[in-house]
Amino acid sequence: MPLLNSDTSTLVLIDFQARLMPAIDNGTQVVANARRLLGVAKMLGVPVLRTEQNVGGLGATVPDIAASAGGPVVHKMTFDACRADGFHDALGGERRDLVVTGCEAHVCVLQTVLSLLEEKRQVFVVRDATGARRPESHETAVQRMARHGADIVTTEMVVFEWLGTAEHPHFREASRLIR
Repeated sequence: MPLLNSDTSTLVLIDFQARLMPAIDNGTQVVANARRLLGVAKMLGVPVLRTEQNVGGLGATVPDIAASAGGPVVHKMTFDACRADGFHDALGGERRDLVVTGCEAHVCVLQTVLSLLEEKRQVFVVRDATGARRPESHETAVQRMARHGADIVTTEMVVFEWLGTAEHPHFREASRLIR
């Protein structure tokens, strides 16, 4: 089914790190959208997996995401998170829809997404919660991921697909998070 469902989704937050984010084009908005997704994921019981690339060089996850993310954190030196020890164990295999956000779109996000697609996973890349230092790198990465089979979505698309109906008990609360 092409629609996202909160019961079959995992939110994957790739490398939202303190020393990297100031260099990301529109980084404040990228982090804000990731926080929105994280808030709704927590509200709906969607598992969250977070990665951190080269923590010694890029620092830990930005505090406002780290504070509420919970869940496992995979520390890595590889750009492709699928090659990092513990990533697949932390990801699990029971949820088919992987909602992917993070930085940088053309490096760690791209390589991870391409590997997940090769593993026949269903991947949804959240365009407005994914960033790069240069807009052309972001756009080229998004196009390449789509060309290889990733669904490209926005924060609001994910939230409203997870909710499914305006009658959802968390509709009002989730709606407030995305405004």
